[in-house]
Amino acid sequence: MADFYQTGLLATFHRLGALNLPRLEADLENFGRHRPMALVLPMTPKELDSPALDAIVKNLMDIPYLHEIVITLGRTDDPAHFVHAREIFSLLPQRHRIVWASGPRFLELYRLLEANDLFAGEDGKGRSAWTAYGYILSREESKVIGLHDCDIVNHSRELVGRLFYPVASPHIDYAFCKGYYARVTDRMHGRVTRLFVTPLVRSLIKLFGYLPFLVYLDSFRYALAGEFSMITDLARINNIPSDWGLEIETLAEVYRNYSMRRICQAEICETYEHKHQPLSAEDPGTGLMKMAVDIAKSVFRNLAVESIVLSESALRTLVINYQRTAKDTVKSYRDDADFNGLAFDYHLETVIIEAFTRAIQIAGKEFMDDPRYSPLIPSWNRVTSAIPDFLDRLRTAVEDDNAAAS
Repeated sequence: MADFYQTGLLATFHRLGALNLPRLEADLENFGRHRPMALVLPMTPKELDSPALDAIVKNLMDIPYLHEIVITLGRTDDPAHFVHAREIFSLLPQRHRIVWASGPRFLELYRLLEANDLFAGEDGKGRSAWTAYGYILSREESKVIGLHDCDIVNHSRELVGRLFYPVASPHIDYAFCKGYYARVTDRMHGRVTRLFVTPLVRSLIKLFGYLPFLVYLDSFRYALAGEFSMITDLARINNIPSDWGLEIETLAEVYRNYSMRRICQAEICETYEHKHQPLSAEDPGTGLMKMAVDIAKSVFRNLAVESIVLSESALRTLVINYQRTAKDTVKSYRDDADFNGLAFDYHLETVIIEAFTRAIQIAGKEFMDDPRYSPLIPSWNRVTSAIPDFLDRLRTAVEDDNAAAS
């Protein structure tokens, strides 16, 4: 059983007591009569034949309250991958569509955007999520959107239900809910959150004070969790990036667009396990290093939006402060691991911190060299302002792709 501690800024919904799945899903069925729910599943070809995806599909088959499921397939132009995805998800009884976000019809749509001085970003999770939102908006039916990845090893119906509940419920009525969970097996995981994001944010607080935006970020128990739900209107007005800054940038957009009283976080499962990225300490273009660089640049951009001046001297101070803060944090994690009988590699954790320190230096230099650079994809409001029938074209492309594969 989890604790019931509230952070003070955001409402936190805990996983208390034994699971009553029938009660949870009955409530959601009732909510869905007035607030239809859409689940977005971004995926890549690597996940098509994974045991994790097989288990996810089996769980989704038994969920009664989902109005529609939108699977976005990216990072492939091979029609065989699209056909294979159609076969895998054909078991779902709910209305579902595969959005081939890197297929030929969508490449034409991206060229149309570029011709109108709009850019949908590079092929990745951000663009996949953005494209799925566009399809849902084009249908004008679902009122709540939830998103989770397709590599969750211990996926469950409970996870989906708890993710949707705070936004779907007319009694609780939140606009945005961030999922959180423990990343623990026989050892602690979540390295980028534990060793990078939290020490980075707390170092920035030491440097610039208790800025509302930094306190907001620090209030999330798992800021990098890939699972969240939101009202559909947020999908229309939010800008999201096409790089690894997706989770932080999503939180920043929600921060600017909604009151804190309508933002919450929910413990959606006891533990969570998915694939682990390599560190790639010597290559800042891949792995956890790429993730850390993109996240740091996202944080720096949003501090600039909050009128914080990031000078070269401030960035140098930040690097030193981060390294000390992160290394001090490692002792707490090591002691917690000992207390719970978990494996803990103190040396490896320190090596990761050294690599993340370099990531901050790289991110700082890139930000100072080009502070105007942004990987943000235009909001759907801006797209439809420039190209009024674009959502209709997108919906047609999705339906034509799926009809051709039938």
